[in-house]
Amino acid sequence: MPDIAPQKPGESHYDVIIIGAGMAGMAAAIRLAHFGKKVCLLERHTVIGGLNSFYKLGGRKYDVGLHAVTNYVGPGTRGTPLVKLLRQLRIHREELDLCEQAGSKVRFPGEELRFTNDFSVLEAEVARAFPGQVDGFRSLAGEVAAFEDISATGEDPSAREMIRRHVTDRLLEDMILCPLMYYGSAREGDMDFSQFVIMFRSIFMEGFARPLEGVRRLTGVLLRKLRDAGAERCMGCGVRELRIERAHVAEVVLDSGRVLTAGAVLSSAGATETLRLCQGEEVAALRPEEENAGRLSFVESINVLSVQPTALGWNETIVFFNDSDRFDYSVPADLVDPRSGVICFPNNFDYGDRQLKEGFLRITCLANYRRWTGLSDEEYRERKDAWFDRMVSQALNFMSPLDRETLDRVTVARDMFTPRTITKYTGHINGAVYGAPRKIKDGRTPYKNLFLCGTDQGFLGITGAMLSGISMANLHVLSRR
Repeated sequence: MPDIAPQKPGESHYDVIIIGAGMAGMAAAIRLAHFGKKVCLLERHTVIGGLNSFYKLGGRKYDVGLHAVTNYVGPGTRGTPLVKLLRQLRIHREELDLCEQAGSKVRFPGEELRFTNDFSVLEAEVARAFPGQVDGFRSLAGEVAAFEDISATGEDPSAREMIRRHVTDRLLEDMILCPLMYYGSAREGDMDFSQFVIMFRSIFMEGFARPLEGVRRLTGVLLRKLRDAGAERCMGCGVRELRIERAHVAEVVLDSGRVLTAGAVLSSAGATETLRLCQGEEVAALRPEEENAGRLSFVESINVLSVQPTALGWNETIVFFNDSDRFDYSVPADLVDPRSGVICFPNNFDYGDRQLKEGFLRITCLANYRRWTGLSDEEYRERKDAWFDRMVSQALNFMSPLDRETLDRVTVARDMFTPRTITKYTGHINGAVYGAPRKIKDGRTPYKNLFLCGTDQGFLGITGAMLSGISMANLHVLSRR
């Protein structure tokens, strides 16, 4: 769907200004506009979606961000994040065209665990591979299912400490954490337990799905809902500063110099990124003592194939791999850490009698933002090519029966994005995909009419991002009289 919108705000004052047209910002705008609020959604770039967007290269469209939509549940299920999202944004399930995964795996040296959208499959796999740990695993799953204070403020216990109350095998501990960290942890080496609960439920207890069209289907649906609800969307309208007076955002100054005002401002730009926009005499006293910027970033290689992955003997949808004695989820010393990562074949979802015209192989690994941004343009291109080859070679160790010669023969195009790409699409400091390690669960800032939504508020994944926008709009705008 064409991304056409006014390039300048039509008014000067709004009920709510929303910064960032990613999943959270768009969802918040739709929700507020449904209730008659005059909303202006500001986006510095020319495409919507934030990290979950796409780009064109060589006549092809490449998704950025989206491997799968988490929190998938089938029709008739009630009380889950996906169901709440559909209801509050007035989206019919069929509009998203969500197709379930074929099946995924966690592969470590000497062991693997298969999982699908049926939790009993993972439970049976744990019983097979770790018979002495299955009761503890069931106990852990029970605690996750019963956990109720995900949105609470205050101290959040360590996920590893909580896991060890139930599971004593360190290999199983790492195998449980690997998918959850790669798909949602902003902390190195651990997770807050509330974040662990969100990810365990969304990946293992609910599951993966994907539209055939990928992220373009999702952004297209949100774009239509924005238009139908009457929200104003302004592309190419970045925010230069937020002027603070009497602990309120008094003015929103755009890159162009134009000044807007609003009763409330909702930012999906990130906690530290948003606070850095704040200017005024009171800012120094109200700014937090330490900035809460994330450090974890990623690279991703993309092979476009002339055949379907199943023709090469590859049937899994996603594989989370690690070849070290202990899973090391931290900023690498080198440009990339290829020892662990995520392998994704977007073709391997159940699309029925439909299918992507070409095969795609995506490999994601941890990366060092500062080292990537310190390269000259020539060095950058050279390092991308070199690390692309190293990542593919490493991942092939977990992709039997595929081999490098066969993969090279069927590869018709390839590309790679790096932390520099992530910063370009999101503006996140350090190219941090999952934002700040300390989440602001109530979305509040030191300023009375400025609130956060999105990654740094604490809900994770595409479904979580949209729910964050909805929840913060409900809490800080619609619940107020």
